Parts: sequence; C-alpha cells; structure tokens
Amino acid sequence: MNAKALPVVPLAPDPIRPDVGREAVAVRLKIDPVGPEDSPEIGLVTLGCDKNTVDSEKMLAALVGHGARVSSDLKGSDVVVVNTCGFIEAAKEQSIETILEACRLKEKGRIRAVVAVGCMVQRYKDELRSEIPEVDLFLGLNEMTSLVPALREGGFLPELEEFVPVMERPMRILATETPHTSFLKISEGCDHTCSFCAIPSFRGRHRSAPLPELVAEAKALAQEGVKELNIISQDTTWYGRDVKRRDPAAALLPDLLRALLRETEVPWFRLFYMYPSGITHELMDLMVAEDSLLPYLDMPIQHGSDRVLKAMRRPERQALIRKRVAHLRDAIPGLTLRTTVIVGFPGETDDDFRDLLDFLREIRFDRVGAFTYSVEEGTPAAEMLDQLPASLMRERHERLMDVQREISAERNAEFVGRRLVALVDEIVDNLGPLGENDMAGRPVGVARTESQAIDVDGVTYVHPHEGLTPGEFVTVEIEDSQDYDLIGRVVEAS
Repeated sequence: MNAKALPVVPLAPDPIRPDVGREAVAVRLKIDPVGPEDSPEIGLVTLGCDKNTVDSEKMLAALVGHGARVSSDLKGSDVVVVNTCGFIEAAKEQSIETILEACRLKEKGRIRAVVAVGCMVQRYKDELRSEIPEVDLFLGLNEMTSLVPALREGGFLPELEEFVPVMERPMRILATETPHTSFLKISEGCDHTCSFCAIPSFRGRHRSAPLPELVAEAKALAQEGVKELNIISQDTTWYGRDVKRRDPAAALLPDLLRALLRETEVPWFRLFYMYPSGITHELMDLMVAEDSLLPYLDMPIQHGSDRVLKAMRRPERQALIRKRVAHLRDAIPGLTLRTTVIVGFPGETDDDFRDLLDFLREIRFDRVGAFTYSVEEGTPAAEMLDQLPASLMRERHERLMDVQREISAERNAEFVGRRLVALVDEIVDNLGPLGENDMAGRPVGVARTESQAIDVDGVTYVHPHEGLTPGEFVTVEIEDSQDYDLIGRVVEAS
C-alpha cells in the first residue's frame, strides 16, 4: 500500500470557493497546491483502500471550502492530517509510521499540529492516544465531520460568514492520479460476520447511502470529466437491503444502477466487491442490456475449500460459487471475472490448499488477487488454533500465483488479434522491451480495456502514442499478450 498524492480539483456544479476556478488542474507532489497563497496550509496523506480515498476527497472539499490551501506536501504544511487504515497489520504499521513521521516534523518545528483520522483511529483511539501523545487530535470514522470545527477552534482555519457543507455529497475533491477514473462509495459498514475480518467492528453495520445523493454525486463526477466510475462498498450486492427491512419500496442495487445510467453520462461503470450469493438475475439482465455497465465483476470468494469457507463464516460454498459463475458466463457475453482469495487461514491443511488450487484451475478466473492471512485482534480467527507459520503462507502464496499466472496468460492470449476499446490513463517515456514489440527508448500509451480495472489488474500498452490524451477512449488492435498485460496498436481514436 502506498500513500497517494492528492490532486485538488473542485468537484461540484460550482466551486465551493470563488477563488478556486473550474479550470484548476490536478495537484501532484511537485506542483503548487490550489488555494490562496496566504491561507493556512494543510497536508493530507491517504493510506489504505479506495473507500479511504473517497473519505479524503470529502475532507479535502471541506478544507478547501473553509479557507485552506491543501496539498500532499507535509513539510510545507501548518497541519498534517493522516487518513489511516486499520484493516491488516501491514497497513496499520504504515499508518503508525506516517503519523510518527509527521510528529518528528512537529518536534523539529516544521509543522504546528498533527491530526490522525479514519479506520485505525476508530479501532484503536484509546491506545493511540496513550502511545502517541504528540498527536493533537484523533478522529474516528464517526467523528470526521468534526475536523473543520476542531481546526477552526485551534486557529488553523479562518472563520467564515457563509455556511459551507462539511463531508456532504457531492462535495468531493478528486484525488486519483487518473482524474478520469473515480469511485462511488454507495454504503458504509458490513452486515457479514466473516471470522477473519474486523471491519464491522469499526465501520459498523451496513448503511446504504440515499439514492438521490449518489446520483447527484455521480453527476458531479461526470461534469468534472470522469469517464469511468467504480462502484464500491464492503458488499455492493447488499445495497438497499438495510432500508428494505423498514421500507418495502426501497431501492436495491439494480434500481440504483438504472438511476445512474439514466441520469448521468458516465461511459463506464464497473462493479466491485460483489458477493456471489448476492448477484441476481435482474442484475445480470441489466449488465447485458446496458453497454455502460461493463461486463466485469469483482467477486471475492476468499477460498476454494468448503471446510475453510465454513471456518471463515463465508455465506458461499463451492457448489454455489460454481453455479453462480456458470450462470454469469452464460448470461453475460465477454464477462471478466475477478476474485480475491486468502491463503494460510488458521488450520488450512495441504488438502485444503490443494482444493483451492484445483478450484481456481476449474473456474479459471480472469483475475485473482491473493493475500496471506493476517491475524486481526478481536476476530474469531485470531483465537483459532493451528495458526500457520509465515514461511508456509508465503510459500503457498507463491504456488497459487504461479497457477494463476498461467491461467491469466492463457486468458490474455485469447485477446490477440481482436479490436478492443480502451481508456487511456497516461503517456510514459520508456517502458523497456515488451515481448516482440520492443518499445524501449520511446514513449508509449498506458491504457485499460473493459477487462482491466485500475490499480488491481494489468494494463494495455498502446502505440503509437502521438495524439493520445489521458481520459480518451481509443480502439486498439491487440498484437501481443503477457501474463497480465496486453500490447496493442491504436487503430482509431475517439
């Protein structure tokens, strides 16, 4: 996991401050921040998942809207805000180190205050307050709306006469390195009780965002030039079910998608975190009928052994997953299926691991993300016997990725000779040799087809690069393939 540079681009029908123009460009680490030069300077670091990125985008809108000059340059800031991740051990360690780095800058007099917010704070606030007293303010997930009032009370933000919303839709500031791709977080929390996962303990029960607010947010994103919108939550299939319990007329996921498709002009919608048991025939029919709803599903299964799935408290077993995959592939032409799995769960035997490998060979997912099990305190899995040694987990992870690498390479090879629509992300100067298409020493476009999600999947290297613009769609003829990436020639620009 890496800290993300946060560009600052107004995201609303009109800028939330008159001095921030609609023509404002994205801020990178080496580019001056947006905002009046004499304003208090706030540095913000975002760690963790895309859901955290969305939270930071809301905070950025609130900070800029209340008179701050915001960037990701910590050393030039008055206040540093660290949006933490508390999901797995590696993410927690990175969050702690980032907070400590900010505290060292404070000790040297380089910055005036340190604020820690987000998941890890929600989970460990008391412990963090005791262990790192140098931090001036800790705000959990349920307290992030207090950020602006707290900074104003501390003298870090000016008093404003006009009212500016705090942490409200559609007030976001785009914070992706590719501003033509963004995320729409449709709910918070999770109702599932997976034994390895601590998320419900600090993000709470599932809470769906109101459909009109999500549509307004998506429309604002489209107006800012977003071409690809990734629909995210803890379980996207669960959207609306919490409201449905008290209101039979409540909208569910297909209703939300129809509203987004009808009321926005976003060319690509991509669905993430879809539990297999929650994917309905209505959703399948909608994906077939609507070109903007990409034939792509991120569908985490977590394992392929029924015994381990039961111990994980997952709602699905092999038979259901197998049946759901068959229905999906029969119903949706050209479907790309991505999944995630965990290796090294407590008590995972050699037979269990073989079941997982055999299941992956049988299903042949197009994309697989694999993780080694991480002990999360307070979860049932953390108390289980037969915790596996890290060396064995790493060895199994490597074996699994060897299996999937072969499958992915075979799936990619099927694209050679086909013409595909791709979204250009960037132009890079030199990638080095790529298969039989040696592009060493010359620029090349980096794009993604419908089957390639940003950050988690491979990319499509395209040539010639002349005239390509990030955020445009092009038609590409695939000339070669690698384990995870494709190589193609541009035959038509948008």
